[in-house]
Amino acid sequence: MLGDVAKLGGTSFVLILIDMTVAGAIILTVARLLGLSGKLGSLLAVGTSICGVSAIVAARGAIRARNADVSYAIAAIVTLGAVSLFTLPAIGHGLGLTDHEFGLWAGLAVDNTAETTATGYAYSDAAGKLAVLVKSTRNALIGFVVLGFALYWAARGEADALAPGLRAKAAFVWAEFPKFVLGFLAVSALATVHWIDKPQLANLGNVSKWAFLLTFAGVGLNTDFRELGRSGWRPLVVAVVGLVVVATVSLGLVLLTVRVLHRGVVD
Repeated sequence: MLGDVAKLGGTSFVLILIDMTVAGAIILTVARLLGLSGKLGSLLAVGTSICGVSAIVAARGAIRARNADVSYAIAAIVTLGAVSLFTLPAIGHGLGLTDHEFGLWAGLAVDNTAETTATGYAYSDAAGKLAVLVKSTRNALIGFVVLGFALYWAARGEADALAPGLRAKAAFVWAEFPKFVLGFLAVSALATVHWIDKPQLANLGNVSKWAFLLTFAGVGLNTDFRELGRSGWRPLVVAVVGLVVVATVSLGLVLLTVRVLHRGVVD
């Protein structure tokens, strides 16, 4: 919800923005160096830096990505999310992270909301609650990131090459922008001012889950595994680099903020 941003605090929100920016930039750079298509690199970047599968599906229309690229990006993000679920709690205990530190780290580092929640609560209840709060704030930024990618691809001539008749960049962006993001923001605003109660939110959440299931099924039905095979190992390498970079950068930001900057202010 939009209220999550206020609850989280300015410092944590800045950490989210820094982590997203650094992770996205590095993933796009590695994808370019390994010769991946710009659109597959974009999907991997948005999936890693925002909210996993949901962000990939949202960005698909904005950048006109191939079904094979979408399927590969989803598979990579889901697989590496499972890896995070088993490795991050062990690393956190090994480093002696507090519940607050680990919850902030899990919320920044893990891609999908389900894996973020499971990873946080695997550490402790307090860590789980904070991880969900941080992840919800990341999710709330999905519209801005997808819009940024839509503008980028429009600037590269996609408006003319892929959407004849929509000459204006603004018209192209609006045509390709995932409209459900606007609904997400509207519902968040209504929930923030308590115009929607918890039972109604639960019902909307269930409808959303079924809608995404249909979307994922559609992606699967249009996937050609021969195309996935031709993509080779390079997209997976980019995804692994993304996981390592996000986990490392976010952990460094958390330790710097909590153990150095915050302690310095307290002292």
